[in-house]
Amino acid sequence: MISDANRQTRSTVDTVRACAIRAKQSCATLERATDTDIDAALRGMAERLPAARHALVSANEEDLAAAVSAGMSPALQDRLRLTGPRLEAMAAELRTLADVPHEPRDKVLEERSDGLTLLERRRPVGVIGANFEARPNVTLDIASQFLKSRNAGVLRTGSAALRSSRAMVDQVIAPALREAGLDPDAVQLVPSENRSAAYALVSLPELIPLVILRGSGDSTRDLGREAARHGVRTLAHADGGGVLYVDSAADDKAVHRLIADSLDRLGVCNRLNLLLIDQSVYDEWLPGILEVLDRLGVTASLPPHTHPRGYEWSLDSKRAATVTVDAADGPLHAARIANEETSGLAAAIATEDPAAAAQFIDAYAGSGVFWNSTTRLLDGFKLLRLPETGINIDRVPGPRGPVSFRDLYLRQYMVVPSGRFTS
Repeated sequence: MISDANRQTRSTVDTVRACAIRAKQSCATLERATDTDIDAALRGMAERLPAARHALVSANEEDLAAAVSAGMSPALQDRLRLTGPRLEAMAAELRTLADVPHEPRDKVLEERSDGLTLLERRRPVGVIGANFEARPNVTLDIASQFLKSRNAGVLRTGSAALRSSRAMVDQVIAPALREAGLDPDAVQLVPSENRSAAYALVSLPELIPLVILRGSGDSTRDLGREAARHGVRTLAHADGGGVLYVDSAADDKAVHRLIADSLDRLGVCNRLNLLLIDQSVYDEWLPGILEVLDRLGVTASLPPHTHPRGYEWSLDSKRAATVTVDAADGPLHAARIANEETSGLAAAIATEDPAAAAQFIDAYAGSGVFWNSTTRLLDGFKLLRLPETGINIDRVPGPRGPVSFRDLYLRQYMVVPSGRFTS
């Protein structure tokens, strides 16, 4: 006898599979589309955002009301919220993306002496999945990157943002695709709130060979293991937490500004999480830094700590307004702490000493390193002027840092007779 739970899981898998099949059937139209068609769809999305504002905000208000009732923290509510200025910023990002030149499909690598030419061709993956946190703007970020790279997508978000994301697909994405002459089924949103939908998404290698994973560390790592079991590749953004090392040669005003700039939002991965102060100036600098944190409404977790030094506060719904503070014995020690005890997302050094900056930069191995600038810059649009699908911090070859449409392709080598091939 099949239990209700098993029946529900099977139903969810069937739902995800159906989304994947619809997305795959749209791939041919995306590959045939011209650059002009693709960019017209992106501009159409930008135009529809203000026109659909009432529907989007209304759906978002329902999501927010449910989130408040469920006890969601203010930091996570901030990530979930859609406002007029945020919609305007999203539209501006879409227009910027539409203006970015497309990557050439073929690139000549070598004109060989044997009369042959070696080329590299960029091919779409086909269908890419994405599982992401309760942030409706991410729905548009990821969909736009898939479209720009001519990939179809199957998106799955947390239940907290499902109404907002559904409105984004129905009111903005699908109509813009249709008006540009593209298949509106190219972007699918899994309609299920069931967590099993995320596991179904990483279990269909024949339909969805690559999945973008974003979200809280433990759940995303678990999905990564499940994907590996099924032979599905992932680009995972499971952990974050920015590091700032205050060198003995830092400027105090610059440090205070960096701290404030790094904590403008608490529920994001690249915010200040661990603040290291050079041991030689720790007692001198600490009072002023504590004043800045207090003014920002942020609590300093001082040594001795009852938690790991790299503990990510943005994922702690009850204590997100916290920064870990500790001492470091110089730039190399600070970089070693950031390498070994944090996720490797991003680290910054505040100093007026170029030699100290060079030591720190050379020693830190994470995906982004900053000198007298904030780790908040490790963001697709702030860093690359492009939306992102996520920030990959894997320590293996492949795209690292903010992942954009330029990373979502397969490489194919071609050898053809010289002078006989026209792309």
